Amino acid sequence: MIVSMTGFAAVAADLPGVSLAVELRSVNHRYLDLQLRVPDELRGQESALRERIAAELKRGKVECRIALNRTTPGAAALAVDPDRVAQLAAAAGRVREHAPGAAPLSVNEILRWPGVLAEPTVAPEELAARLHELLGQALRDLAAARGREGAKTMTMLDDCCRAIEVQIARVAPRIPAVHAAFLDKLGARLREAGLDPDQDRLKQELALFATKIDVAEELSRLATHVAEVRRVLAAGGSAGKRLDFLMQELHREANTLGSKSVDAELSQASLELKVLIEQMREQVQNIE
Repeated sequence: MIVSMTGFAAVAADLPGVSLAVELRSVNHRYLDLQLRVPDELRGQESALRERIAAELKRGKVECRIALNRTTPGAAALAVDPDRVAQLAAAAGRVREHAPGAAPLSVNEILRWPGVLAEPTVAPEELAARLHELLGQALRDLAAARGREGAKTMTMLDDCCRAIEVQIARVAPRIPAVHAAFLDKLGARLREAGLDPDQDRLKQELALFATKIDVAEELSRLATHVAEVRRVLAAGGSAGKRLDFLMQELHREANTLGSKSVDAELSQASLELKVLIEQMREQVQNIE
């Protein structure tokens, strides 16, 4: 399967007292360029996170953002620490012994005292484990998104391959007639100039010129490269670099076809081929 380098995935989970979120974004890049943003509480996991992402993704500019936010506990989650309240009450009693006129603590003051309300927390080991679970899910979602984009790209490339084959099939049968007509026209001009095109020297020059304007080999190589593109697409995997090389070869042959053309239809075919190959090249840049 062909995989695109463009994709997005975001997952989140609510833990006791905190919310944890993992977001992955990827776009095309020549190599794997990973940018990781981790909160200070999870900084110790950065190396393991990088290794896991690098093991899954081969190419692309990947941004991984991890967010850890404190959550406001609901009423059911509020828990009063009785030992802390008892310590606070005992301390208030000792104060009143020395200052009888001191006002007693109100309920609001007691509840606002640090440590009276026990906030839900999650152990560091459990937090790290959940982080890796979420990262695994985000990587699977990202792979699915990149796979869907890859399938669309593969369909587009296949359509372009068919269009190139149509251009080749349209102009290839005309090559002998085009060459014959051009050489006849050239021979007529030589006669008008008072030269005999049947002279051995001129015949050799005409034969050499006919070889220089022959584009059959370019058309054959175009067909061969298109067949190789189809093979690489069918094989799947990390095919981006191979396909990029094939785009360069296709473009070279289309350029040569245009430069050697002595016929308007061949020149038009060369232009159409360049447009199709450029469309393919743009899409190939996104393939892993």
